[in-house]
Amino acid sequence: MVDNGGATAVTAPFHQIGAFTPGGIVCVADHASNHVPGDIQLGIAPELLDQHIAVDIGVDGIATRMAHRHGIPAHLARVSRLVVDLHREEDHAGVVPSSSDGHLIPGNIGADIEMRLDRFHRPYHQALEQWLEAHQPKLIISLHSFTPQLQSSDQERPWQVALLYNQDDRSARHAIRLFAEQGLNVGDNEPYSGRELNATMNRHAEAHGRPYCAIEVRQDLISTRADQSRWAALIADVAGRVALALE
Repeated sequence: MVDNGGATAVTAPFHQIGAFTPGGIVCVADHASNHVPGDIQLGIAPELLDQHIAVDIGVDGIATRMAHRHGIPAHLARVSRLVVDLHREEDHAGVVPSSSDGHLIPGNIGADIEMRLDRFHRPYHQALEQWLEAHQPKLIISLHSFTPQLQSSDQERPWQVALLYNQDDRSARHAIRLFAEQGLNVGDNEPYSGRELNATMNRHAEAHGRPYCAIEVRQDLISTRADQSRWAALIADVAGRVALALE
């Protein structure tokens, strides 16, 4: 569920959906929500909460459909990346961003970072680790989306979908091939490199030898419910075939 930054209280920085299936495929989405708790003031225009700087557009819809229609349970963020970026290490300079894609985030300047880590970041990752230990998945889908072009750049991003990885590219190689067979323009460690930004999968997948696909989908392709349904089916199919290829 993606919240719109209203007054609704959210006590946990994550929620988990879908049937528990040990040894199956699971999905993790660190940027699935744009929720900002009422006691945190970012000092930004409300409309920015609906943009990519606050949330990975389309991801919540895809993950929810994969959980309910394709048997892939999900661990989803319930707090905006502008409050704390769950896909950054605790000591990363951008874990509580003071700016994003040219937009200043005044409320984060001088923020109590330790409080936000303790309230959101640590519970999110502790729960994720426990959830993965219980599931023992054969494949993790780390699901993100990217904007076709940053506001702070004149460079267009032509890829429709991309696979990111750090050291372990076993699953990515299969997924790149399978998406390309669908006629898609597939990025290989684009629009940024998993060797530089792969925090959640470094911690919960590569550190444990768990196979994963870090998938980025271009946001203009998944802005509607119909598009999200199509991509949920496609990603589920590719993930299933990747899992079989790894056996």
